[in-house]
Amino acid sequence: MLDIRRLHMLKTVAARGSITAAARSLELTAGAVSQQLAALRNDVGVDLLCPDGRTVALTEAGRVLLDHAERILAAVAEAENAVEAVKGTVGAATTLAALPSTVARMVAPALTTLASRHPQLAVTCLITDQAQLRELTLGTVDVVLGQRYHHLPAAAPRGVSVSPLLDDPLVVVTAADQGGEGPVLLRDLAALDLAVPPPATDCGQAILQGCRQSGFTPTPRYVTADITAQLTLARAGLATALVPRMAIDPTTPGIRTSPIADHPIQRLLFAATRHSDSPNPTTTAVIAALRTAAQEGRTGT
Repeated sequence: MLDIRRLHMLKTVAARGSITAAARSLELTAGAVSQQLAALRNDVGVDLLCPDGRTVALTEAGRVLLDHAERILAAVAEAENAVEAVKGTVGAATTLAALPSTVARMVAPALTTLASRHPQLAVTCLITDQAQLRELTLGTVDVVLGQRYHHLPAAAPRGVSVSPLLDDPLVVVTAADQGGEGPVLLRDLAALDLAVPPPATDCGQAILQGCRQSGFTPTPRYVTADITAQLTLARAGLATALVPRMAIDPTTPGIRTSPIADHPIQRLLFAATRHSDSPNPTTTAVIAALRTAAQEGRTGT
């Protein structure tokens, strides 16, 4: 009989690209992972992995087994969720992955709400820009607070359910003593010194697309994906920044924010979980707290 833990290791190695990377993710030694994969190879009687430069690749048999393994692992997770749904109680631990730009106005309020409503629940929070949905499919995290800019097609990996939370517009940020009251036309930024993310990022691409729709191609003075750096430059009067509204702590001093009037640039903030026909009370509680924070953030200053 196939060992579920070994199937999960095979899936992790395929996703990470190497036994070493998989072992790091699983918090095991590379030797332990290799030993378990060797046992899995003996179980099925055929090679599942082959060297591919500095990485490993699945053999044809490995690809076939992985396809079945994903369905098996999904069925096991579904069974676990069904039992949790019958119990109907929020668990003791879960893991949330979130973007740095969501910490101030969504993650921190949501964690405060969870601590008040479910004091027994310990939430481990991973703040990262990297491959969050992949971590969800691998079981490393349970809930993802992610984003999708509106110029990108709506897509989610197989086995992932997405719950929209809110549309978050980019706002124009200047020093408090600069700029005027009211909305700003995007085309009016053409002659200003801009601080924007690199064009290779989703946000950078969205800004570039919006500016081109307004009739100009921006030539930014400062290029950084660090929102704190963008706000610092704006506060000092050195640049005008375009920043998601929910990424700005409303208590931040020394800046003025203005909406874009003509070509709004928006991202969708969403909560994602592994798909299940039986709602998991723990992840449901986390999403509810995120939704509350989103509503409060939308109506906040």
